[in-house]
Amino acid sequence: MKQQRGAALLLAMLTVALVATIAAAALWQQWRAAEVEAAERQRLQASWILVGALDWARLILREDARSNQNSGAADHLGEPWATPLEEARLSSFLAADKNNSAEELMPAFLSGDMTDLQSRLNVYNLVKMSGNGTQAKAEISAPDMASFTRLFAMLNLPQAELNAAASNLLKSTEQAMNDPKPSDSPLLPQRYAQLRWLGLSERTLAALKAHVTVLPERTTLNLNTASAEALSASIAGLDLALAQQVVGARAITPFNDLKGAIARIPGASERTVTSQTHDVRSRFFEVRARLRLDDTLIEERSLIQRNGLSTQVRWRERVPAASP
Repeated sequence: MKQQRGAALLLAMLTVALVATIAAAALWQQWRAAEVEAAERQRLQASWILVGALDWARLILREDARSNQNSGAADHLGEPWATPLEEARLSSFLAADKNNSAEELMPAFLSGDMTDLQSRLNVYNLVKMSGNGTQAKAEISAPDMASFTRLFAMLNLPQAELNAAASNLLKSTEQAMNDPKPSDSPLLPQRYAQLRWLGLSERTLAALKAHVTVLPERTTLNLNTASAEALSASIAGLDLALAQQVVGARAITPFNDLKGAIARIPGASERTVTSQTHDVRSRFFEVRARLRLDDTLIEERSLIQRNGLSTQVRWRERVPAASP
């Protein structure tokens, strides 16, 4: 009898343990499903907000182009597109709608900025294309190589890396022109970080980041937005000290056209500042949008090409967001 009672007690204990295990597993599954649903909802919300931010940036650039067309003004750092958006709480705007309440909405904060990428020297300018069809030819652009050489010297970077990068870029361009099959040449970079494919070291990339970019076609340097280093490198005879003075002067009175810029930049001439190498207007802009949604940080970077009143997104990418 005692053995039967012991067996019954043990069976009861096993049954309770089994029921508790099943209940815990069911609770965990329910919790996991809720977490997955919340994460997916948060991902969709973030995606829509960032798309809206990008469309907002495109609208700003389009209206800026319209204003410039009407006034004949140039692109410069005093325009609305160049003003960063400080972190703003989106729910406060949504709560303006009587159907929404700020207390009921998930806290979402948006910040961002736009950068004129034609304020930097374009790596693709190093290779010059000539001819069409079977007569097409790629070669190193001597004036642009000279500009990059001056920039490397100014930043105390190894000339050997520049020579290797230009050589690899030319080789890859020629390969892309003549033979689509795989080759031993590096891929053509599409983003700044991919310049390491051409042989540039991390130290060199870090030093060049504020002055060099990668754009999908040959571009001019905007004299209104370029850094003092980029100005000095692109205009032979303009040392860094004078370039810094030019940057200070244009902040007060931007250049309206190349003729006026030549007159105001020390040592500049129609030979060193031409419509093929410089401009006071830009077509390529980088948009960075940073979203803080609850406890999640999401950052996106996009390249926008502006042609007249048309704006086109060339690429978008998520980047690691730094903690606030």
